[in-house]
Amino acid sequence: LTQYFAASPSQVAVWRALCDIPFGETRSYEDIAMLTGIHPRAVGQLNGSNHLAILIPCHRVVGKDGGLVGYGGGIETKRWLLDHELRTVGVTLTAPRMY
Repeated sequence: LTQYFAASPSQVAVWRALCDIPFGETRSYEDIAMLTGIHPRAVGQLNGSNHLAILIPCHRVVGKDGGLVGYGGGIETKRWLLDHELRTVGVTLTAPRMY
């Protein structure tokens, strides 16, 4: 990444952790913080600095309680992306879910 984009070591660490989240799954900001050693609020800021959302799945990061929080494209878009991934892997939800 850094050869194409000016990115700090913290950005690279968070973005790599995001790329490790499997399709159709989510992780909390706290999960990413524990993996990277970066404070959860900083993880949120670094996640938000991702301008390659099509390649780096920042929509897969949710709040500590599993709730949908913060997404540059809006919460409804985040919900759609997560639901789309679940449908793609063959999971159909019958009741509202918290991520």
